[in-house]
Amino acid sequence: MLIDDVNISVAAGNGGRGAVAFNKNKMSLGPAGGRGGDGGSIYCEGVSDLSALRQFRFKKNLAATNGENGRGQFVDGHTGNDLVLKVPVGTVIHNLDSGTDQEITSINERLLVAKGGHGGKGNFHFRAPHRTTPRRFQEGLPGEKFNLRLELKLIADVGLIGFPNAGKSSLLNELTSAKSKVANYPFTTLEPNLGAYYELIIADIPGLIEDASRGKGLGIKFLRHIERTTILFHLISADSPNPVKEHAVIHKELGAYNPALLRKREHLFLSKSDLAAPGELKKKLAALKKLNPSTTAISIHDSDSLEQVKKILNGIIKEKYAKKKIPATSGRD
Repeated sequence: MLIDDVNISVAAGNGGRGAVAFNKNKMSLGPAGGRGGDGGSIYCEGVSDLSALRQFRFKKNLAATNGENGRGQFVDGHTGNDLVLKVPVGTVIHNLDSGTDQEITSINERLLVAKGGHGGKGNFHFRAPHRTTPRRFQEGLPGEKFNLRLELKLIADVGLIGFPNAGKSSLLNELTSAKSKVANYPFTTLEPNLGAYYELIIADIPGLIEDASRGKGLGIKFLRHIERTTILFHLISADSPNPVKEHAVIHKELGAYNPALLRKREHLFLSKSDLAAPGELKKKLAALKKLNPSTTAISIHDSDSLEQVKKILNGIIKEKYAKKKIPATSGRD
């Protein structure tokens, strides 16, 4: 089961206490108390593993180690160990106490979420000409403590959307090395699946049905993932009794969740074209082309139609590299 939204509590380490001590060496006088070590901080670091938030399903309270207290003979306390939380790329870190948000957008990116407390000064740091035997010291400062909400929003170039059982997982499996579960019943896919088509990341987004934006079915659990996709591939099954209505329902749910989703570039596909009679297929295709002139009928059992999908993907790759002004790698015509 994919965990993509979880609340945790984090506590950075406290700073160590400064020491009160005096020089033990013969003929050497004066304060010699070291300062306390700083407390360990807490960071979030991006990884490619989509299931990384699963570690927080039962472990909700996380803490870095405290800094050690200072000691005599000018010995400072050791700094506490930092705690690094591995989270999937695309995770938004909501600080529920401060109201601020941070986002992990790349692998190995590291963000500070709770800073450790500074260690206190020992009496050596309070010496002065008029204060040769100070007994003053500082306690270490407490580390930051926050309640965080970790929300995963997939980052993908292409998002596959549509009603359950529209053939999204099958198409993903054909185009990539993904091994999504496929079966002839609704809600076969209960969590997003990712696949790579050369440099493109394709995400199969499940759970879209009428009133999904109001919590029906899988609800808005996966609608958030569509926000991070660049282009939408909208699949409508050829065996649908009313493809135009299905198109309208999906668009209504996208707009109800976030109107910005309706402004994303969309390619419309009449999937499972092998299940419809030629005359019926032609009629449904004509109806959908009135909504989107580039609508294409496809089937995973028709290599020619799959080549049309790949041609679109190859064009997207060229656009992606053109924006970065980097030549696309060879192997795609």
